[in-house]
This record gives sequence, C-alpha cells and structure tokens, in this order.
Amino acid sequence: MQLFYNPDITEQTNQFSFDKEESKHIVKVLRKSVGDLLYITNGKGWLFTAEITMSDVKNCLVKITSKKLQEKRSYQLHLAVAPTKMNDRYEWFLEKATEIGVDTITPIICDQSERKIIKTDRFEKILQSAIKQSLNCYLPKLNQAISFKSFLSQKFTGQRYIAHCENSQKSSLKNLLRKAEEVTILIGPEGDFSVKEIEMALTNSFIPVTLGETRLRTETAAIVACHSVAFINE
Repeated sequence: MQLFYNPDITEQTNQFSFDKEESKHIVKVLRKSVGDLLYITNGKGWLFTAEITMSDVKNCLVKITSKKLQEKRSYQLHLAVAPTKMNDRYEWFLEKATEIGVDTITPIICDQSERKIIKTDRFEKILQSAIKQSLNCYLPKLNQAISFKSFLSQKFTGQRYIAHCENSQKSSLKNLLRKAEEVTILIGPEGDFSVKEIEMALTNSFIPVTLGETRLRTETAAIVACHSVAFINE
C-alpha cells in the first residue's frame, strides 16, 4: 500500500486531481492507469480510497470510492525539542518521531542553543513524507520556533517532564509515565538546558527525568522519550 498526502481533501470530496508533480509520479513512475486504486490522507485522520478516472501525466484525476477515519491514539504527546546545530539531525528526529507517534512538535530556543533561526518549510515536508511511509493518517502539528521562556508561559495539562543532564535528583521517565494521558516533554540543546532554565521548568511543575544511564544527543534523547511514551501506551 502506498499512501499519498493532500491537505485539501475532505470527507465531502467526491473527485480530486493531483498536481503535475504527483500526477507524473503516479503515471510515469508507479505506472498507474485508469481503474487502479490509490490511497490518500489529508493528515487529519481520514484515509480515502480513490479510483483513477484519468491517467494524465499533468493532471491525474481520481474519484473517491470510500473513506475511513483512522482511530486516534489513546495519548497525546507534545515534544518541545531544541534545534540541533546540524539540521539533518533534527530532520532525522522529526521523521522517526512521526513514525513512532507524536502529535505536536515545538522547536524551543534555549540559552545554550547553537541554532536560533529555524525554517520550517523543509521540516513540514519531512513530516508529510514520514506519515506516508508509516501509513499514519494524522500529520503532527509543527509549531514555529519559540523561546524557552515563552514556551513555559503557556498553559499545560497532563504530564510534564524535562530531561536534562545536571547532577541533581531525577527519576526515570519510564517509571513515571502514565497511560492514556497528555504528555509534554522538554529536550534541550547540545549544551543542555541552563541551570536557570531547569529551575524555571521546575517552577512550572515540570518533573526532572533521566532517559537512561548514558548521555544522549539531543535528537537521540527526543526519540528515546517518544518511544518510551509509545511503549507505555501499547
């Protein structure tokens, strides 16, 4: 099964035409023709089955034959992760977290962040590619980058954790997680959160946690946290 993504399709859509790039891929690369079935999601949980009615390389036209709303996960995960110095590492995190299961991602700019300017256009394409790869019909929400202080000024519900490397009292994340709840997890930059930032998080009811005995890169820590939440909720 190959999944296509288009945000413009709704449950009321009866027929739809792909853009030139997608049409060429469907007709020339996949060699699909009239009568063949395609699967499309709008990233909002809907899985559409569509039959090709015109296999033109510039304008592939389909009619929607069935639709199904994919069941949501029992939990909601928000990962607030500082951008990495190398963009490809953050892109890897975005891809893998989407495949594993994440609902919201916020890049947070911290005191020790080496990268402070974020362009999200390419990040969005990474997320779209990942839901197609994993056959997931829910596209994670990617927020604009925000300062750590501004992020903490928001209202939070559910479980709240901050993973850091300071030598202070921390509990294992996997021992604290509870099933079927909202979870927000903070992951810092390569240089870790500053002491001031950790104190701010604790003041805002974030619980300090460890993700294991070894020191992890930012993107690795984010994936470990993501998988821990998914594993607890299996």
